[in-house]
Amino acid sequence: QVQLVESGGGLVQAGGSLRLSCAASGLTFSWYDMGWFRQAPGKEREFVAAISWSGGSTYYADSVKGRFTISRDNVKTVYLQMNSLKPEDTAVYYCAADLRGSSLYTKSSVKDYDFWGQGTQVTVSS
Repeated sequence: QVQLVESGGGLVQAGGSLRLSCAASGLTFSWYDMGWFRQAPGKEREFVAAISWSGGSTYYADSVKGRFTISRDNVKTVYLQMNSLKPEDTAVYYCAADLRGSSLYTKSSVKDYDFWGQGTQVTVSS
């Protein structure tokens, strides 16, 4: 079965950096666009970033543009490099996979993705 396993979360001071990883198994990785979402306590899950199956296209939420970078290797892992972290970035971060075919720029909703990981906690202290 499909598994997405996130890692790399933790506690960091404001202005610091973290790199999240998501290892995929049970699917043909190159067939899938990948996304990162986050959910803060009491809030809905929100889009952070997405990357196309080839890695050639990326898409970011305005709130993280210029600070976060999404990337992927050719095997099974997608990354989220997070720099200049702010307390408002505190959330559980989830990776997600969606079969390629439609435009990456339409994939910013939870309903657009077929598979999800369990999440990794990121806490940014002020």
